[in-house]
Amino acid sequence: MLGGAIAVVVAVVAGPGPGLTGYVSEAGVTDSGYAPTYRAGVFALAAGLLLLAVALPAAARPAAALLVTGSLCTLLSGAVTCSDGCPLPPFERATTADLVHGGASIAGVAAVVFAMVAVVLCSAAGTRVRRVAAVGALVALPLAAAVGLAMLIVGRSALVGVLERLLLAETVGWGLATAILLSLPSRPTSR
Repeated sequence: MLGGAIAVVVAVVAGPGPGLTGYVSEAGVTDSGYAPTYRAGVFALAAGLLLLAVALPAAARPAAALLVTGSLCTLLSGAVTCSDGCPLPPFERATTADLVHGGASIAGVAAVVFAMVAVVLCSAAGTRVRRVAAVGALVALPLAAAVGLAMLIVGRSALVGVLERLLLAETVGWGLATAILLSLPSRPTSR
């Protein structure tokens, strides 16, 4: 997951995109020199979500199912590139590929955010993992709402660009923290 995030960040920062006023996905536009790096990063993130789903305890099936959904949507998002500028309604005219890419991206992030909530509700996930999920959800839910509203009300802007990057960083951070916690030996329970 970390490698995928680094590859996407490199493609976004080094690529010819519009900086903070554009969408992260613009780094993957076909004619961008960094599109292969971006796509490899997105595919690595999809694999990381799938591995995280497998690492969750068996009792956390709803969270695991959401992570698998997020993984598949992320995979689709990386496979279907948007056109130059990644236009989205209601302010821009979008192609079918733009809508598929944008819809898959939004659904993928939403599935990961809802997976955080599902982990919080799963007592078998363990206190540490549930705490990290609670913090993650408390940060991600308002950020996701803000991104959605800003996309509908303001459209492409520095506001949307910054909010989108914060939300993506937060979801990756949650995934990494959860993966680390799941790899640690469990603490003995006190009697």
